[in-house]
Amino acid sequence: MSSPVAGGQRTTDDSDSGPTARPWRSAWRRYVPWQGRATRVDRALIGAILAVVALGFVLRAVSPFLIASHPVALAFLTGDLAAIGAAAGFARVGETELGLVVVAGAVGMVKLDWLTWWTGRQWGAGIVRMVTASERAQGFAERSRELGPGVLAAAVVLATLPGVPTAVVYAAAGWAGMRLSTFLLLDLVGAVLMTGLVAGLGYGLGQRAVDVVLLVDRYASLVSLTMIAMAALVPLVKRQRRRARRRADRPVA
Repeated sequence: MSSPVAGGQRTTDDSDSGPTARPWRSAWRRYVPWQGRATRVDRALIGAILAVVALGFVLRAVSPFLIASHPVALAFLTGDLAAIGAAAGFARVGETELGLVVVAGAVGMVKLDWLTWWTGRQWGAGIVRMVTASERAQGFAERSRELGPGVLAAAVVLATLPGVPTAVVYAAAGWAGMRLSTFLLLDLVGAVLMTGLVAGLGYGLGQRAVDVVLLVDRYASLVSLTMIAMAALVPLVKRQRRRARRRADRPVA
């Protein structure tokens, strides 16, 4: 049987390795973050991840229909910066309270981050390889256990900034052994700072932000279909580009 070891790694039993191992098992392992046999925790975590991904697709599809009528609820459900900015615009014209927008947006941003922290604690490098192909991001995650507590804490707070691989930072925090309570506090601080910044911009735009939201609402179906198509096509295009680069980098015999 397999048994957990440090760093999210597992040893494998004889049936999963060696010359008698089934080819399909070796191929399958490249697409899962654990090693050896999956435990109940592994299956529960991967199921939760798939459920979150599916929920994300659903919310992305319905967002254009909710952003004009329920912007605060949408900010809570998605934690999306566009929804937060739109809700703040409605707050400027008196449709809601700015403080409520900040709270809903911050909670919406952090409500499922504990799951990413847990995957880092459970799988270590496996989940990092699963969520990113960037060697720089993978290198950061591998060094996270050697970073000082202050550096790792700052990384969690700043993880919401554009361009930062948020999932990698959160998984690295779990892999490095950061306590869940500490992670949640730092995560919330970063979310409040980002939400406050975006809400402030939306509040400053006021009616202009509301006008843009109403325009999106008018063409909600087209916007929704476009977002779904982009969500499906962009990863496919990136994958094809990576494969093309790998083929180009292979030495010619």
